[in-house]
Amino acid sequence: MNLYNKSFFNGAKLSQALLMLLGFSVPISTALDNVLLALLLISGLIICGRDALKISYHNPVAQAAILLFGILLIATLYGVTPFNEAVGILGKYIDLAMISLFIAVMRKNQDRDNALNGFLLAMLFTLILSYLVGFGVLKAQSWMWPPTNVDNPAIFRHYLTQNTFMALAVFLALLRMRESADTLKRFFWGAFALMGIINVLFMMMGRTGYIILLVFISWFAWTTLHRHLSSKNKPMDWRHVVAVILLIVASIAGAYSFSSRLQARVDLAISELSAWKPGVRSNTSVGDRLEFYYNALQISQQHPVAGVGTGGFYGAYEKQAQGKNLWIVHNPHNEYLMITVQTGLIGLSLLLYLFYTQWRYAPMLDSAFKQDAARGMVLATMADCLFNSPLLDHAPGLLFALMTATFYSKLKTDQRHG
Repeated sequence: MNLYNKSFFNGAKLSQALLMLLGFSVPISTALDNVLLALLLISGLIICGRDALKISYHNPVAQAAILLFGILLIATLYGVTPFNEAVGILGKYIDLAMISLFIAVMRKNQDRDNALNGFLLAMLFTLILSYLVGFGVLKAQSWMWPPTNVDNPAIFRHYLTQNTFMALAVFLALLRMRESADTLKRFFWGAFALMGIINVLFMMMGRTGYIILLVFISWFAWTTLHRHLSSKNKPMDWRHVVAVILLIVASIAGAYSFSSRLQARVDLAISELSAWKPGVRSNTSVGDRLEFYYNALQISQQHPVAGVGTGGFYGAYEKQAQGKNLWIVHNPHNEYLMITVQTGLIGLSLLLYLFYTQWRYAPMLDSAFKQDAARGMVLATMADCLFNSPLLDHAPGLLFALMTATFYSKLKTDQRHG
């Protein structure tokens, strides 16, 4: 009996260590992610498989993720896409089903902190290397993301991915700075956040990162003021709301005025937006995306309820663009449209239900840090879904699943939710 308990303990420790390593690997290496996921799946199912099934039923956030994955699974059974191709696309959403297993492995607060610390450590490593490349101290290496350079120092991932990941790291650093009572730790997290903000706004090219960072910082400012007033037993009124809005507007204006590079990127986006015309082939980043959105909406109107089936986007888009001299793409760079084209309004409703469930149950988490971090992640993910397909893409989808498990693994379900 003792030997069995010891084996169980060692197995659980192995799964927890793999989870921490996974937090570190997500921003760095797809190959390492896949190895860790395979090992975690084997060890986790052996040690925590039964618990994972219970969590899929009892944890409302895990349940919502399973429902979304379930409709994508059902959608492999209809449409004209070959079954093997449909399953290939379904596999890109497997992280949704892994949330329950991640939660089952996270038995203690330390396990959850380790996964979070692994991610922040990887982003600190990325940040340091990005600065070294950006200032010309370190030349681009073969293992860095090509074509990284001083003007766009992406290190391990595509610059769009690094920018959104860095925005999340900044937000988590700000929350840790706010929660810490130790002066040295507050200084470290504040410096981390400041250097990350500079990296996102003034060193990298990804405009989505600007928006995600704005969402995170706005939410941080709002929750920090709200918690400060609550600690003083003072209600938040319209003057506080106006003050937060003015602070955010002033910060945006200051950043825009300070950086000619940021101005150029924003002005370019505005000019590309105004130049776009439906049905006319575009050669600009913004114009291309608007064309993707426009055609995806046309497809959705033709298959409104259940969509064209999982994996059917490319074929449907090719048919929609036939004879129009347009780019043919595998996804519209918009998760709402990607889900809707494949699974119709049923799938879109379940995607929104997942976000709603995360928002609804965030106040039931066991710390102010997790409550604010969880809702911030929901807002940022919803914004990201307007410009990318983060649940479809490997690294963003895996990070979403891992952070969801980290934040929602300990719900105080006996309390009333807000």
